[in-house]
Amino acid sequence: MLTQLYFIADPMCSWCWGFRSSWQTFLAELPPSVIVKDLMGGLAPDSDEPMDATTQAYVQSAWRSVGERTGAKFNHEFWDVCQPRRSTYPACRAVISAGLQSMSARKQYYEAVQQAYYLEARDPSDTATLIALAGEIGLDKAQLQKDLDSSTVQEAFDAELAQVRSFGVTGFPTVIWHQKDATAGDRMGLLSAGYVDVNTLRESWLTCSTGIR
Repeated sequence: MLTQLYFIADPMCSWCWGFRSSWQTFLAELPPSVIVKDLMGGLAPDSDEPMDATTQAYVQSAWRSVGERTGAKFNHEFWDVCQPRRSTYPACRAVISAGLQSMSARKQYYEAVQQAYYLEARDPSDTATLIALAGEIGLDKAQLQKDLDSSTVQEAFDAELAQVRSFGVTGFPTVIWHQKDATAGDRMGLLSAGYVDVNTLRESWLTCSTGIR
């Protein structure tokens, strides 16, 4: 019997940033037999258009809501020093590209994008930022730049988006459990949708893991 968790997120989703502490604490408590796989959900498609004033106000309001509910820190200077676009697909592709360099780099790079965006007032919708971050965490910048625009990464991203849609996921972060059993067959369920605290995660996992044994 195999139990797997799918963590569906976007590095430029503020609720995913707010969920970071709960998720990391929960991960540390999971038994090693549980396989965890992240999927890039793709919050906002490619766009070269600057974010309009209405959208900027909406996102800034979301940042404040996330901070108030979760305690996550935000550097609001971002809105003064950057000219953001409502586009998270490049960051998602960059996370996938990082994962091609090493198994651990995908998670490390995802976290680097979050830190750059929310704490350092840097814009991950800019290719230059994405490439710089690769170098800062010890990855091959030239390789990441090459992979970022490759058909291999685009196909991988398309596959992740298709899998996310097949799960019926419409918001992030979402965590889904999946059990594969040679006798009972495959079973799936929702562990959490949207932000929840670590205690809620623990309770949901206890319910799910009891039901799928």
